[in-house]
This record gives sequence, C-alpha cells and structure tokens, in this order.
Amino acid sequence: MTISDRTDGRFSYEGLDRTIHERARLSVLTSLVAHPKGLPFPDLKRLCGLTDGNLSRHLAVLSEADLVSLEKGSAHNRPQTVCRLTATGRQRFIGYLGVLEQVVRDAAEAADRGPESGLRSLDPATKAV
Repeated sequence: MTISDRTDGRFSYEGLDRTIHERARLSVLTSLVAHPKGLPFPDLKRLCGLTDGNLSRHLAVLSEADLVSLEKGSAHNRPQTVCRLTATGRQRFIGYLGVLEQVVRDAAEAADRGPESGLRSLDPATKAV
C-alpha cells in the first residue's frame, strides 16, 4: 500500500492523550493499573522514581483530569494518602494503550518494509527524508 492509498491523518494518533503521554504520568498510571486497590504515596513515589514535589504535581494534574483519586487518611497514627485509578482513568488508560499499540504496529510494519518502500526510515542513523 502506498502513502497515497492511506487516509488523511493516518498517523496522527489522536488518541495519544497528552495528559497521559508525559513520562512521569505514564509511570504513575501504569503503577496504579497494576495495583487496583491503590498505592500509598511513598510506594508510588518509589515505583515511579519521583520526588515528593514532582509526584504531587503530576497527581494534581491526573486528579484534575479525573484519572486518579487521592484519599487522605491515616495509617499507624500517621497521615497517609492513597492513590487509586478512577473508573474513568482506567478506561482512558486502556484506550491510550490501544493507540500506543497501533503506533508500535505501524512502526514495526514500516521498519519491516525497509527504506526501499519509499517511506521514511525509522533508523535515525540514516539520512532519509
């Protein structure tokens, strides 16, 4: 199939949600989808390799987008914040993963065809335009 056979915007990947796509937020959501009961803030911080302030800021963005919920309480007489993926967050994250899988399939297909197909090479070492 040639490039002209494809529909306009075929590779625009509109489903790559900018809120999710940022590396730290992707880490947070991946951690939370793997822990459906939620994670205490320190555990999430450790899993994502973030500082307190950095994680707090990303959680604020995700919370404002209704992707995560933050429940403040206490454990062992100490304040504790538990972070959970919301139902909306889970749905949007799964949809995002579907789009990301399409990106990988398209890239692999283009790489398999190679530079002789007339498509831009995926190898950054080549000078193809």
